[in-house]
Amino acid sequence: MTTFADLGLKEATLKALKDVGYEKPSPIQEQAIPAMLQGRDVIGQAQTGSGKTAAFGLPIVEYIDTDVQEVQALVLTPTRELCIQVTQAIRGYGAPHGVDVVAVFGGAPIKTQQAQLKGGGHVVVGTVGRVLDLISRHSLVLHDCRFVVLDEADEMLDLGFLDDVAKILSLTPNSRQTALFSATMAPPIRKLADNYLYDPVHVKVQAATLTVDTVAQFQATVGQKDKPAKLVEVLKSEKPDQAIVFVRTKIRADQLYKTLRDKGLNVKALHGDMSQGSRDGVMLGFKGGRVPILVATDVAARGLDISTVTHVVNYDVPKPDVYVHRIGRTGRAGRTGRAVTFVEPKQAEDMAKIEAHINHQIGQWSPGVVRDGDEPEPEVVDAAPVAEAEGEAPAVEVAADEAPAAPKRRRTRRAKATKDETPAEETPAEETPAEEPVAEETPAEEPAAPVEVAGEEAPAADEPAADAEPEPEPAPKKRPRRHTKPKLTPHGDEPPVTLLAALGTADGIDVPAVVKHVVKVTGLDGEVVQDVRVLTRFTLLKVPGAEVERVLAEIDGTELAGAPLRLQRARG
Repeated sequence: MTTFADLGLKEATLKALKDVGYEKPSPIQEQAIPAMLQGRDVIGQAQTGSGKTAAFGLPIVEYIDTDVQEVQALVLTPTRELCIQVTQAIRGYGAPHGVDVVAVFGGAPIKTQQAQLKGGGHVVVGTVGRVLDLISRHSLVLHDCRFVVLDEADEMLDLGFLDDVAKILSLTPNSRQTALFSATMAPPIRKLADNYLYDPVHVKVQAATLTVDTVAQFQATVGQKDKPAKLVEVLKSEKPDQAIVFVRTKIRADQLYKTLRDKGLNVKALHGDMSQGSRDGVMLGFKGGRVPILVATDVAARGLDISTVTHVVNYDVPKPDVYVHRIGRTGRAGRTGRAVTFVEPKQAEDMAKIEAHINHQIGQWSPGVVRDGDEPEPEVVDAAPVAEAEGEAPAVEVAADEAPAAPKRRRTRRAKATKDETPAEETPAEETPAEEPVAEETPAEEPAAPVEVAGEEAPAADEPAADAEPEPEPAPKKRPRRHTKPKLTPHGDEPPVTLLAALGTADGIDVPAVVKHVVKVTGLDGEVVQDVRVLTRFTLLKVPGAEVERVLAEIDGTELAGAPLRLQRARG
């Protein structure tokens, strides 16, 4: 059996691998690491979850000269999440060597990242757009860059980044060592490799199928309107330790998150319209195991290496290549996983394309024994909030059971008083969450019904009870603009308060470090720590007004990055 020591890695690197729990190299690591240690350019092609980060990260930290305070290696990633994931991995590998790794990505203050680059940074891991921005500002200089890695090149192609990647490569020395890693090799990627890689070693590790053998795959045929109820059924039957529910759009992510939350499930949403601080908070909770269910767009389909994810649910049928990356979020690190894809009757052809792409027949899902002999729960109607209403029309009964009585009906939607009322006044929920912000502003004495998702509406749920007098039509409220994002107002109605911390980038802290520290010390949800701005000498952040005194009392004087953290209310 080949070990990491057999690959020629130094003793300090072997110790770092032991500390992070790596025991033996994966096939892509076994083939790519020796070639990179020899100074060869490498094209690595392997399925998601195969260990590509270590395949290029370990050779890089071996050859970084820590006495030279210049950028010596650049890793380009397509998304912020993958950027953060790769940064954390390389920091772990390079810690014994004293390698400084800086992450640069959009959505975070660029001045903070400029300060980090000015203070050092042997390895820069960044998204394509932010790297170009920093180069144009002369904050990122690549004259001494010896290594360039293109991670998930096929995703860069899908996002239209290849021209920008070529521009960045043209600004690096011709003598650099270049590695390109991708699950697939489309013609544009091959052309990029031909133009910018010199006599590369082609490492291809691919099984008979594109998906890993440790993931059991299923499909569930379900109509659009029945999807929410079907999702509750799947989660109830499968009992996942942690699950990611993938949806196609940001709006759908918010809608489904609220639907599951209103049913009593511990769930968070993750998508590109969220602030970086909110996304960091959600990911900290999910990685820490405090959030068992994550509703996400494809922003989470790549780069999230969380070995505790046991299930993936494709709420919307993805493209074949995206399907591979989505289900690759489970069954990692030698563990088993399960993936369930919801297929509408009209999407049978799309599912056939996925099966042809992965060379695997996907069977039908049905409730049953899940793991380790667990028996499915009996199908009963429970009074608890998490329970799923059973019957001929699950989606309708769930809404009807949880809706308040007719006199206290939610007033965000006009009552259907006449038959000739035109349905054109209502915009489908799949296109815009227009009513959702209004629902959050509903007065306390008028409880709001669960947020409706496309497919959950039914005339029976909107009409008043048969023995109730028709309620007078209320004065129409001013509808918010389309696609207006609801404001987060947790912990009461008090507005958030800005706090000032006497630590900044000069002390070696960044946004994720601040959010993680606040969450760890106070127990707050990371999502409510908002607008974190780490400047050179101090940091600004907002916390719920109702929690300010407790946050000040618990955090002021604690230690962050080896220095005491002095926290106070910001003036003005």
